[in-house]
Order: sequence, then C-alpha cells, then structure tokens
Amino acid sequence: MEPSERSRIIDQLLHAHAGDPWHGSPVMALLNGVTAEQAARRPPNGAHSIWELVRHMTGWRNEVAARILEKAAGEPDGGDYPAIGKPTPERWTAALGALGAAHRRLVDVTRGLSDEQLLRPTKDRRTDQSGTGATAYELLHGIVQHDAYHAGQIAILKRILGFSG
Repeated sequence: MEPSERSRIIDQLLHAHAGDPWHGSPVMALLNGVTAEQAARRPPNGAHSIWELVRHMTGWRNEVAARILEKAAGEPDGGDYPAIGKPTPERWTAALGALGAAHRRLVDVTRGLSDEQLLRPTKDRRTDQSGTGATAYELLHGIVQHDAYHAGQIAILKRILGFSG
C-alpha cells in the first residue's frame, strides 16, 4: 500500500526537525551543544541570533498548527521574532523545549488530517485571487521549507561566530 500524502508530509517534518533530511543537518542536530551564551550572540550587521531564530521557528510552527485548526491567519503569538529576554541556560533550555513541543504539536495536528482535509483552504486569504486561501497542504510544505531555510542560517551563524562544532 502506498503511503498517504499526510504520512509523507509527516516524514518531511520529522526529517527536517531531527531526522536525516537530504539537504543537510536537521535543526536539532545543529542546535545540539549550542550554549545559551552562544545562542544569544548576535552576528555582525544586526542579523538575528540563533536564539531569535529558534523562537521564530517555534512561533511559526505554532501558527501553522493553529491555522490548520481554523484560526484566521496572523502573526504568531509573541510576534515574528520575539525577544529572548535575559539569556540564561534555563531559558535556553526552555526555548529548545518550546521548539520541540511546537514540533510535536504540528506533527500531531497533521496526523489528525485526512488527505482530503489537506486540500481544504484555511483562513489565510493571501495566496489566491479567488480568496479561498492557502490549504493545509501548502502551509505544511511551507513550514518544512521554512525549517530548511533557518537550519541553513543556524549552520552559517555557528561558523561565522566560531562555534561550528
């Protein structure tokens, strides 16, 4: 029996997060061993820190899950790039935990969809002249692409800041 589209998307989510994606290292492998001090360090020219990227990725995973569950499109709770606050080891551990929780929630939401439901428009009206909005399928593929993009940024930041390990 051929796998469902839902199961193929879940496979991509799992690979991008902590599996073996074709494009390089998964997000969690890149974050392994990064300290709070390193994660908070800003690169030259005002680019986002690793910590900010983690918070951004967490927010967008939660936002995609909420949109699939019928929430109207908007920015993630806390904003696009939420402030990290005081960079303590405990808060960094919590940020990584929140990323993991957002990942598990998104996978669980996806598991609950039928292939038919994947093609149902969400309340995101920005993508189509007919006003029907992005489908869950589009949002899920988009978040996998989003993870690959930011994983690449994290890898580059680690190298630029001298902790590529």
